[in-house]
Amino acid sequence: MSAVKISQVKSTNGTDPKQKATLRALGLGRIGKSVEREDSPQLQGQLRVVSHLIEVSE
Repeated sequence: MSAVKISQVKSTNGTDPKQKATLRALGLGRIGKSVEREDSPQLQGQLRVVSHLIEVSE
């Protein structure tokens, strides 16, 4: 599988605690932070939950 770069572009203020927990699980937490993860079905589910807060590039 390929690596995916995930960057947080919006704040978590006013979001559901579940969404904040998902960002933490991804290794994010502040605007501008980026991480690389291996693509998997589980990762795609996490990205769908917080898609309005992040930017994904391959």
